[in-house]
Amino acid sequence: MTGANHEIVSNFVSEQDAPFYARLYAARKAKNGHVILLDRYGTNEYEESRVQALAALHAYPGGLQVGGGIMPNNAEQFLNAGASHVIVTSYVFRDGLIDYGRLTELLRAVGRERLVLDLSCRKKDDRYYIVTDRWQKYTDTALTNRTLEELSSYCDEFLVHAVDVEGKANGIDGDLVALLSRIAKKIPVTYAGGVHTFEDLELLKKLGQSRVNVTIGSALDLFGGIMSFDRVLEFTSRP
Repeated sequence: MTGANHEIVSNFVSEQDAPFYARLYAARKAKNGHVILLDRYGTNEYEESRVQALAALHAYPGGLQVGGGIMPNNAEQFLNAGASHVIVTSYVFRDGLIDYGRLTELLRAVGRERLVLDLSCRKKDDRYYIVTDRWQKYTDTALTNRTLEELSSYCDEFLVHAVDVEGKANGIDGDLVALLSRIAKKIPVTYAGGVHTFEDLELLKKLGQSRVNVTIGSALDLFGGIMSFDRVLEFTSRP
């Protein structure tokens, strides 16, 4: 995360590499985990992250999704390495709006069944707006039922981080979960942000009407948090 002085503050730095966690997820048969390249595309740091991401995908072929700097010209390498899906956000927005030309180009390169659209958002003027560029830039596209309906024909799943609560371990954004539950009748939707207790998971299940999936990062004991990874798997496997 970025602090007020714009320096990078790490919540947790693992002594293990990415393939270690991939093998752990594979052993637990935990599918659809996220491998995210956080560094800016084109930098040396991004290249180092890319090598780690590819190694993780090789370690658990078909079990992980990958995102960060994904474009039509590089998506195939991640899919060939074993990613079940690629996760894309910034590439499909231009000047604050959805660029349907780019989205169509991406669709041709990847295929709808292997594409996840990241529609992570922040609240402004009582509406949720999709944010890009590592969540620092607001688009002019509000996250509405209409937007979700339009985009659902282009992808296999939505990933939505509630950026205002992400990483704060302060609870979920219930209003956003309720909004997502409506579109989740038609297409899988995964929510992220604020989950730090099993009470949060119970509330998410209730507000999401058992239709909204969840991804958890720093709250897991694997990554320095207090939530048991194995217990989370047990909870999420229940109907």
